[in-house]
Amino acid sequence: MSKRGGTSTFLGVARLVLGSPMLRAFLRLGLNNTVCLLDEDSTASKPRSLIYYSLLKLEGMPLQCSVSARFFIDLLNFIIRFSVTVFRGDVRDVEEALRIPGIKRGIETVLKGIALYGVTVPQKLPAPFMIVWDFTNMCNLACRHCYRVAGKPLPNELSLYEKLRLVEELDGAGVAAVALSGGEPTIHPDYLTIVKALAKREFYVATATNGWRFADIDELKKAVEAGLNYVEVSVDSASPRRHDEFRGLEGSWQRAVKALENAVKLRLSHAMAVTITRYNIDEVEDILDLAESIGVKRVVFFNFVPTGRGKDIVDMDLNPFEREELMRRLYREMKKRKIEIYTTAPQYGRVVVQLSRGEEVAPTHFVARGDPITTAIAEFIGGCGAGRIYAAILPDGTVTPCVFLPIPVGSIRKKSFEEIWSKNSLLNALRNKENLKGFCSKCPYRNICGGCRARAYGYFGDPLEADPGCIFNYKAWKRLKEYEISKEIEMRTSLTATASVPMH
Repeated sequence: MSKRGGTSTFLGVARLVLGSPMLRAFLRLGLNNTVCLLDEDSTASKPRSLIYYSLLKLEGMPLQCSVSARFFIDLLNFIIRFSVTVFRGDVRDVEEALRIPGIKRGIETVLKGIALYGVTVPQKLPAPFMIVWDFTNMCNLACRHCYRVAGKPLPNELSLYEKLRLVEELDGAGVAAVALSGGEPTIHPDYLTIVKALAKREFYVATATNGWRFADIDELKKAVEAGLNYVEVSVDSASPRRHDEFRGLEGSWQRAVKALENAVKLRLSHAMAVTITRYNIDEVEDILDLAESIGVKRVVFFNFVPTGRGKDIVDMDLNPFEREELMRRLYREMKKRKIEIYTTAPQYGRVVVQLSRGEEVAPTHFVARGDPITTAIAEFIGGCGAGRIYAAILPDGTVTPCVFLPIPVGSIRKKSFEEIWSKNSLLNALRNKENLKGFCSKCPYRNICGGCRARAYGYFGDPLEADPGCIFNYKAWKRLKEYEISKEIEMRTSLTATASVPMH
């Protein structure tokens, strides 16, 4: 029998094994904080959970702890190693993964979630895996689909002091990864300072960028040296002219491609990000060819959401059948190419299950062989993660469920992030699939999809409504289109009537 990936096996095992009543009671003991020394010469650090120290020990770090702490750490280590082995996972894979910044924190959050809430579908967590931090509204481009209407910095953006305090707060909350976005984060004077602060606290540090600054390899080197782990560069077309037209600045395609070439050259984990609309739907193969020619290893096709400037190009959105065909095409391309191809459309989870006849699943915008382990991961992720496995923080400290879902749920200037995450009513509503409306509420695939909550809000003004981008919700899409047509006829009739009124 072939080995499974150790990390994916571990996540599946956590739900299948550690969720049992007896082991969950044991796991709750790991929520207690303590201080362990990494070696005889180290000084005491801040208290961490016993679960965290167990993962540190699993990674291979020598620890100096109390007798009671050592008992828990060693026993949890044994349970993890034994379970991963029984389910044909590779323990060495887990050990190596724990050395990657953010992975240890993410797994700690999963185990804390199981200890606190038991096994839920999808899994409820005490902290998000990722924060997408819109670092600034400042931007040097004017993209037609920009969800922030970025350009000039806001007058009330967080000060450097507030940003550094936020880093501490997210560290205390247990967030695993922080993706700096915008606007264009790389052109802000605080960018490298915050990357260093995040890296120092062992976050997985990512950046979403238009690539302008990182077209200079020395600038990208500075970010990597500061602690950047991953970069995502946006490309909207395989054609330089069409990309520049969409982005509003000549030369932006060339610099985006150069930034990706630099990431490849520096062996930095990276992706090409493509927001797919009718503007570029006919270029899927050409875009993938471009990515392969650069040496890019990962391409992410983002779902279009009608928010920000995107409201002005809503007619460029794909209809449900066009999106369905796109997802099927991406699956076929992924099967024949050697690069990773993802999409943020949550319906992709369903499409992969259907096309593979249940042999594969897409737990979180990637495809894995299907069995009880990967199924457990798919249900753990649960499709759209807005307010469940990630959240967004805007330039002024406002917290929202997702950067594409602009509903304020609190401000870090007024409340702690932990309080907002745990107590906000909308975030808690998004964590329960029973609250969904329309066909999304009864869809047999809701636990691996559930629809895009941002698209539901963008079209219906209700984040719990049906996602009109799915073929199962075609009636909702048709209703929207009929409403738009009736409004347009009403507007034209009104204009015609106004023009026919005699002027005095």
